[in-house]
Amino acid sequence: MAAKSRSLVLTSLLLIAACGSAPAPGAPINLFNGHDLTGWHLDIPAADGGKQVEPSFVVENGLLISCGTPEGHLITDASYRDYRLTVEWRWPGEPGNCGVLVHCSTPRRLYKEYPQSIECQMLADNAGDFWCIGEDITVPDMEARRGPKDKWGVDEGKKRRILNLTDGSEKPVGEWNEMVIECKGRQITIWVNGELVNVGTDCTADRGRIAIQAEGARCELRKLELVQLAGMQ
Repeated sequence: MAAKSRSLVLTSLLLIAACGSAPAPGAPINLFNGHDLTGWHLDIPAADGGKQVEPSFVVENGLLISCGTPEGHLITDASYRDYRLTVEWRWPGEPGNCGVLVHCSTPRRLYKEYPQSIECQMLADNAGDFWCIGEDITVPDMEARRGPKDKWGVDEGKKRRILNLTDGSEKPVGEWNEMVIECKGRQITIWVNGELVNVGTDCTADRGRIAIQAEGARCELRKLELVQLAGMQ
């Protein structure tokens, strides 16, 4: 995308993100307790039928580890709406793919693996992209960031990826990154290391579970803190 076009869209995003005053936050909720996977459940297709497989998610030295394989998801038992979620992650070795899914509902909606949701991408060098998985969302300059309109969709074979608008927001491999995801009504806003990277509106869902992916690469997470946006219920 041309620098001028990107600058105009970033200005639009800032205006969207600034609309309305932010409600007072509630007390932080630690979704990960640093010891075990209490409050979460697994959905790993390779383990169907009671098959014995290597764990996709483990806790080591106070860190939540997405091992990358077998591929699948770690999903909160509870559903949430109107919140700000702070996630800290790093790549301990070869960087790769992972993501945070919000507004999760129907299991295995896509490719018999991915739950219906909006993915907030953590793929190395692409953090902050949206991926539409059975749900949809709208951003400024949509065709430039998603491709031809007649190919948009939320299922297999459709243009489901919506590019973020910044390059260079992520830190070098081995260093900790911070992603802040704010779900407020039908708007989702993403910051990476303090930089606004995406804002989407008119989301087709406004609540659901939260999931972490195992998608091929080992990823370490040390913080999954949710703050309810008071007055938004």
